[in-house]
Amino acid sequence: MKKIFLFSLIIATVFASSTAFAKVAKGYYYQIKIYHFRTKAQEAQLDSYLQNAYLPAMHRAGIKSVGVFKPIVQDTTDQLIYVFTPFLKFDQFLTLDEKLKNDSQYLTASKDYNEAAYNASPYSRIESILLKAFSGMPAPAVPKLSSAKNERVYELRSYEGATEALSLNKINMFNVDELSIFTNLNFNPVFYGQVISGSKMPNLMYMTTFNNKADRDKHWADFTPEYRKISGKPEYARNTSKNTMYFLYPADYSDY
Repeated sequence: MKKIFLFSLIIATVFASSTAFAKVAKGYYYQIKIYHFRTKAQEAQLDSYLQNAYLPAMHRAGIKSVGVFKPIVQDTTDQLIYVFTPFLKFDQFLTLDEKLKNDSQYLTASKDYNEAAYNASPYSRIESILLKAFSGMPAPAVPKLSSAKNERVYELRSYEGATEALSLNKINMFNVDELSIFTNLNFNPVFYGQVISGSKMPNLMYMTTFNNKADRDKHWADFTPEYRKISGKPEYARNTSKNTMYFLYPADYSDY
């Protein structure tokens, strides 16, 4: 009887562990919303909306941390604000608009934004990218940095692949070999994700963070020799066709 009980206990423990892992392994979904604007007045209105309406509403909805980032060097003709929102389940994203409609505090705080006139819009366009977290990092992380937010460098990268299969190969390269290098060298990642809906596909995106530019350059200098050990593997050949880097810093009210 003891052997049967012990065997049953082992099976139950394994099942519970595998179930817990499966829940974690499903991973977060991320939205990167990019606001395009032209004027300082629009920027001020967007900042006010995000700080006083959107982020507090997300916190009330159970989303603890939301990131707001701006380019270190803005394009004067098409200025940008990036908003990073993580969702534990995809249903959170699907039901977000309905939750906001039923949040009286949000409706009050966002009145100027939501009721802006057609000729006084707080933005010129909105772009939205949806991502699924890598299995190697199924949840986002708030970076542990010591510098002032306006000194930090948040590096958002987009890796496009020539085909879906090659893009999946690059994601596998991250999960199997590459993520451990980033972890060992303390790149302070916010997320790694596969783009599941966006204007540039197939591709993946990720964000690493640094105290300042010198810190960023040092990390990548240390990364290069480690990366060379895996980049030459034949199974990873030609899995990236375009690598785009965006250098950002967090708004002072950003949670990340």
